[in-house]
Amino acid sequence: MKKLLIANRGEIAVRIIRTAREMGIATVAVVSEADRDSNAARYADESVVIGPAPAGLSYLNHEAVLAAAAQTGADAIHPGYGFLSENADFARKVQLAGLIWVGPDPDAIDLMGDKSRARQAAIAAGVPVLAGTRGHSTPPAISRRLPPRSGIPWWSRPPQAAAAEGFAASTQPMNCAAPLRLHRPRRSPPSTRVTCISSAL
Repeated sequence: MKKLLIANRGEIAVRIIRTAREMGIATVAVVSEADRDSNAARYADESVVIGPAPAGLSYLNHEAVLAAAAQTGADAIHPGYGFLSENADFARKVQLAGLIWVGPDPDAIDLMGDKSRARQAAIAAGVPVLAGTRGHSTPPAISRRLPPRSGIPWWSRPPQAAAAEGFAASTQPMNCAAPLRLHRPRRSPPSTRVTCISSAL
């Protein structure tokens, strides 16, 4: 790795730039028009303006980020966290372009992005998990399979909710339908299934 492009902004980008500098790796900051004078832009060895202020038109623009890498000769892309860090499609595009993806394998991103599949993978690997459903379930099915446990919270969420979105708590598993009313995952169609786990140890 000779030159690292950081596909993020703010303190996240600055920390990555600082570490890369300590490792003797040249850095490229991609910035929106609003961030052209940011600390990340000044601290990096190079900076490229990739679009207007809205993140969807700049930091989340796959083609613009890849074009900046080609323009500057960067051979690696670090997504930081948030933004493109959990986007398996972008990770694959980076690899197909012959660049180093500094992050999890795209298949792992896909797996971890579906909370029910991630839970099943953890169980298969022998990782201890809390009591709960295995796979996606509809709220009526959950209420039949999980006995009421008064006073013990149950957490539920749509399986493809992003980051910490979509969580709902209840003392009765039959109320696991709550996330369906509260959250619609950005990366999937409206869901009628949720995953429930107990917070009891």
